[in-house]
Amino acid sequence: QVQLVESGGGSVQAGGSLRLSCAVSGRTFSNYAMGWFRQAPGKEREFVAAISWSGGNTYWHDSVKGRFTISRDNAKNTVYLQMNSLKPEDTAVYYCAADSAADSDYVFVLDYGIDYWGKGTLVTVSS
Repeated sequence: QVQLVESGGGSVQAGGSLRLSCAVSGRTFSNYAMGWFRQAPGKEREFVAAISWSGGNTYWHDSVKGRFTISRDNAKNTVYLQMNSLKPEDTAVYYCAADSAADSDYVFVLDYGIDYWGKGTLVTVSS
């Protein structure tokens, strides 16, 4: 069984930065594409960013391009989401996700069919 534990959430003013971490345990981390989704109050969960298990392919939602960076450290079984220039509309619970893949460059953008989810970490951005 794979466990995903997010950390790094908190409250920040608009324009600030946070770095989320997702520690993975239980299986071979390097065989999983990883990503982040978020869900704001009263809204559906939406895709934020994803990275292939090789680390060679990444994808972002248009709303975070140029502001957020996703990366992974396979030696530490951890994926990161560096969030800069935060906006109030980035306020949400952020969820880490893992999906097994044979293709080293596979990334996901949809939230159905994902193998594993974390419990989420809250990010609050004030204006």
